[in-house]
Amino acid sequence: MEIHVIDMTGDQPKETTIKMPKLPEWSMAREIGYEPKTTFWNDFCIADLYGPEAIIDTFRRAFREWYKNIEYLTELALVLNHKGTFFYREEEPENSPLNMISRLYFMMWEQVDNYAHDHLDGEEYEYYFRITD
Repeated sequence: MEIHVIDMTGDQPKETTIKMPKLPEWSMAREIGYEPKTTFWNDFCIADLYGPEAIIDTFRRAFREWYKNIEYLTELALVLNHKGTFFYREEEPENSPLNMISRLYFMMWEQVDNYAHDHLDGEEYEYYFRITD
């Protein structure tokens, strides 16, 4: 994947091409028969390349923008949970970099899940828990 950006650091704007690495596929979505509705998986894959601060920033922006959209909120919960699982390594120490990223994703998932428990009802509540269960 290539991204075209405009470099504004010199006297004249200059277009630069950045080659992005191949992002991991969201295989768990396919395994559970879920059809993604957002770019959340890829957004977080890109944030993963830049570390915890980028992951947190991506989460804050996604949640702030989409918490009222039940389908997107539900997908955000799925992505966060699957990312936590994706990074978890049982054979590594708890404080290893991958397990720390896993824990970060699970903490963000818990925030979304708590929001769902506290604010959703009726059909929205049923949808969220049917999809995430």
